[in-house]
Amino acid sequence: MNEDLATDIQHGRSRAEFALRREVHAQPARSSQDTPNLRDLDEDQFGVRYGTDRFTATIMANRMRYIVKHMSTVLLTTSFSMILREWYDFAATISGPPQLNYPMCTSSDSLSIFTFTMGDGVRNIVEEFGVENIRPGDVLIANDPYRIGLHVNDVCFVRPVFYRGKIMAFVTVRAHQLDMGGTVAGGFSGTKHNVYETGLVIPPMLLYRDDQPQRPTFNLIFDNARFGDLILPDMKSLYQSLLLGERLLFETIDRYEEGAFLGAISYSCDVSADAMRNAIRERIPDGIYEGEDALDCDGASTDRACRLKVRITKVGDRMEFDFSGTSRQAPTSINCGPLDVKAAVGVAMKMLVEHEAPITSGCFRNIDIVLPPGTFVSATPPAGPVFMYWEASFVIIAAIYRALADALGEDAVGPDFGSMMVHNGSGNWPDGSPWLSVSTCGGEHGPWSATKVGDGDSYNVNHTGNNLDPATEAVEADVPAIVLRKEYVTDSGGPGRHRGGAAVMRDTLWLCNGDHNTTALHAKTPAGTGVYGGQAGTAQACWMHPASQRGLQENAACLLTQHSSFYAHCVPIAGMLDPQTRRLAADGQYFYFGSQPSWQLDAGSALRFQTGGGGGWGDPLDRDPEMVLRDVRDEYVSIEGARRDYGVVIRGDAERHPEQLEIDHGATAALRNAMHAGAEA
Repeated sequence: MNEDLATDIQHGRSRAEFALRREVHAQPARSSQDTPNLRDLDEDQFGVRYGTDRFTATIMANRMRYIVKHMSTVLLTTSFSMILREWYDFAATISGPPQLNYPMCTSSDSLSIFTFTMGDGVRNIVEEFGVENIRPGDVLIANDPYRIGLHVNDVCFVRPVFYRGKIMAFVTVRAHQLDMGGTVAGGFSGTKHNVYETGLVIPPMLLYRDDQPQRPTFNLIFDNARFGDLILPDMKSLYQSLLLGERLLFETIDRYEEGAFLGAISYSCDVSADAMRNAIRERIPDGIYEGEDALDCDGASTDRACRLKVRITKVGDRMEFDFSGTSRQAPTSINCGPLDVKAAVGVAMKMLVEHEAPITSGCFRNIDIVLPPGTFVSATPPAGPVFMYWEASFVIIAAIYRALADALGEDAVGPDFGSMMVHNGSGNWPDGSPWLSVSTCGGEHGPWSATKVGDGDSYNVNHTGNNLDPATEAVEADVPAIVLRKEYVTDSGGPGRHRGGAAVMRDTLWLCNGDHNTTALHAKTPAGTGVYGGQAGTAQACWMHPASQRGLQENAACLLTQHSSFYAHCVPIAGMLDPQTRRLAADGQYFYFGSQPSWQLDAGSALRFQTGGGGGWGDPLDRDPEMVLRDVRDEYVSIEGARRDYGVVIRGDAERHPEQLEIDHGATAALRNAMHAGAEA
C-alpha cells in the first residue's frame, strides 16, 4: 500500500482527499475530456446523441418549462389554503421515463429545496409501487421524509404520462398540505420526539386510478388530518394541475414525436450538467475546504448543540461534500434526511457557483456526497423524527458558504437570516370553528447578506425557497390576528463596504385564545456572517407580550413601541437577551424556544419576532460616507452605529430632522485613520 495512502486511511481521510493530494503533488488536475460540452457538438453529433436537431431540442426544453409554469398557475389560482395560494409552498416538475432512470428535466420557479428532492422522490415512489403496476389515469402519492425528503405535510403527487401504451414521463406536484395529523395542529413544532408524533406517513399508494378517486386513500388522510374542508379542494386543484401538465405533454409529443421528446429530456439535463461542471472547474481552485455551522440545541434541552461539519474536496471538475463528524441525530423533529442534504448542496452550489442553467437532475452529475447515517442531517426513524427539515438545511448551506468563502474571494456570499422561526398558531373562533395560522406571522422572511454587487436585501425569502410573502390583508382575513408591525431594525445589518440586509421585526396581536409554537434555532450566534472583510449581522429573538387587564386598544398602543415599555412586560421566548432589560444582547442569557412545548396566548396577547441580520461584504471602513449618511437618514444605521462601525461622524438630529444631517468630513477622516491604525496594530 502506498505510504501516503496508508497514512490518510489511518487518519480517516477520504479517498477523494487522497486523490486530491496525489493530483496536487504529482500533476495538474484533469478535466473530464471524454464528456465534451454541448456547444462543441456539431449538428450531426448532436442529432446522434439526442435524436433531434439543436433547435427542436431547445424548443421542447422551453415548452416543458412553460408546462410546469402553467401547472403552478393553476394551483396558485384555484387552491383554497393560504399556504398554497398566498405562500407558493409547492413545486412542479417533469421527470423522464424509467428507461432513462427518471431524470428530472424541468422544474418550476418555486421552492428550490422542493425541486432538488423531487427527482429522487419520483424514482423512489414509482420503483417502490412498481412500474408494472402503473397504468394510465393513475395518480400516486407519498409523503415519507425518509423515502422522498422534506416532511409529512409536503405530499408528492405523481402522474404517469402514457403515450401509445408506453410511459414517456411523469408530471409531479409536491405541495404542502395544511395538516397531516400528529400532536400539533399544522405540524410545525421542534419539540416532537418520534415519527409517530410528526403526523400521518403515507407510503407510495394510489390517490386516483383510472381517473377515479380512491376512497380508502382519501379516507385514510381525512381520518387523520385536521382541516379536511381545505385539504379536499386543494387536492382537487392539484389533480387538475396534473391533468393540465399531462395534456400539454401529449400535445408536445404529438407534434415532435417520441424520439425527439426523449432526446429533449436528456438534453435539458445535460445543459445543467455542463453548466455546473464548467463552473466547478473554472470558479473554484483545487483544494480542500472546511466549514461549520450549528443549530443552537437539539430541541430537547439547551445542553447539546447540533453542529454540522463539511469537508469539501475539489479536483478538476468534480467536488465531494463529506459530512462526517456532524453531530448525532436530535431526539426531536429538527432533523432532516439525506435527500434534504442533497437539495441543500444543490441550492448552495447554484447560489455560489452556477447561476444560469435551469435546475435539473444534471446539476449533481459532478458532485459526490458522503453522509454517514444517524446524524441530525441524516436522521433515521423512529427516534430521529423529521419535520423542521429546512432549519438543518440552512445550517448545511451556511457551512458550505463559509467553507468556500476564501476560495471564491470577492465572489463569496454570506448566509441569509438563518432560521425562519416559523410561527404555528391554532385555536377556535368564537363560534367554535377552528383556525390555523402557518408560516405567516413569525420570522419566515428576512434579510440576505451583502455581495460584491451591493447591499443585502432586507426582506426576502430564505435561500432554499422562492415563495411569496402573504399579504397582511390575507393573513388578517384567515386568522384572528392583527399585524401591527413589519419593519426593519436599526443597526442590525452586518457592517461592510456593502451593508448586510436589516433584520425584520414583526408584531402580531392575537384576538382569540390559542396555542402557539415557534422554533428559533439560530439565536445563540448570528446566522448572517460577513465575507471578504465584512462583519456579521445581529442574531434573532422572539418575545411574547401577554394580555393584561387593559383593553385591546391600550394593549395595542403599548406594542407600537420598541422602547423599554414593551420589554418590561414581555416574556422572552427565544434569543440571547439581557435578563434584566430583556433586550437583544450577544453576551446575554440564552432563552430556549422549547422551554415549553407550546405557548398559550389569551386574546389580546401579542408576539414579537426579530429575524437575524444579514452579513456585510468588504471592509466597513471602505464604505462611501455618503452611503452611510443615507443609511442613517433611512434608519438602517444609527448615528452611533455610523461612528462605531463605519468610522463616519454625522452631525444632526436623525429622528426629528433627518434631512439636515451632515457628514463631518474632517472628523471622519481622523476617526477612520485611527481605526485603520488600531486594526493594523
